[in-house]
Amino acid sequence: MSELKEVLTKDGSFTLRSLVFQENFHSLEGALKETEIKFINPSNLKRFTDKSLNVLDICFGLGYNSASLFNNLIRQNSFMNWYALEIDKKPLKYSLGNKSFQKLWHPKVSKIFKELSKNSKYKDQSFVCDILWGDAREKIKNIPANIKFDLIYLDGFSPQKCPQVWSVEFLAKVTQKLNPQGYLITYSCSAAIRRTLKDFGLNIFNIKPNLVSKNLWSNGTIAIKIIDKKVLQNNLYFKNLSSMEEEHLLTKASIPYRDPTLSSNKKDIIQKRVQEQLLSNLETSKKWRDKWGMTK
Repeated sequence: MSELKEVLTKDGSFTLRSLVFQENFHSLEGALKETEIKFINPSNLKRFTDKSLNVLDICFGLGYNSASLFNNLIRQNSFMNWYALEIDKKPLKYSLGNKSFQKLWHPKVSKIFKELSKNSKYKDQSFVCDILWGDAREKIKNIPANIKFDLIYLDGFSPQKCPQVWSVEFLAKVTQKLNPQGYLITYSCSAAIRRTLKDFGLNIFNIKPNLVSKNLWSNGTIAIKIIDKKVLQNNLYFKNLSSMEEEHLLTKASIPYRDPTLSSNKKDIIQKRVQEQLLSNLETSKKWRDKWGMTK
């Protein structure tokens, strides 16, 4: 754990800071709060009451997203087939050793996590769970091709810190596994990620921020292939992109991360993108920010 540092967030929940990636696993506003606002609430889990669903959690990390997911589904009698992709076993071990983390959830969540840590699998009458350890770009191939997901959580370190899980090529594999009316949910509002998903034919939506300001205009992104207009009208958590956000997708910031072999390192992926941006005639992000009165 020497490369991971414990951090207490404002809502009283703990997260970790990766000294390798120089980034926290969660916002300092609150690890639990972030999970609920950016992943669980937009998922609209009540639609799966007494029903079955398939879920893929990419970059499982400490397990907040899936713990909260399990916690909700346990209480509403849902049946789930769940997969997770994660390269590092240490965050899960931390979660299992943190009493305050364990107290947040139904006791069954701890039971599931212990089995996942020990055997990488868990199964009972309601849940079938598999965590695939290793590079997500490789391990995603081990998920049976016939499984399509109703929910996909994409929660890796930010694109600039870990572009390997945000590339065009990896996101192509991810979106291929999404059910037509499934939700791909991420905290990222990066123009590069949104543009990539849009180019794959997905409808892109903004996860509504709690407080709207010039610099806090999104809590993330939901991508859906086919959406019922009634669902969009009636939900409280996401909306169509604003004109400002649409214009963001026409700037140099929208140039994607590329990893043709799905084996490139961070440095090479970033360098390729910088070169492509330098050669691009698209508007700069600075001009976009200046137009919309943003300070950063």
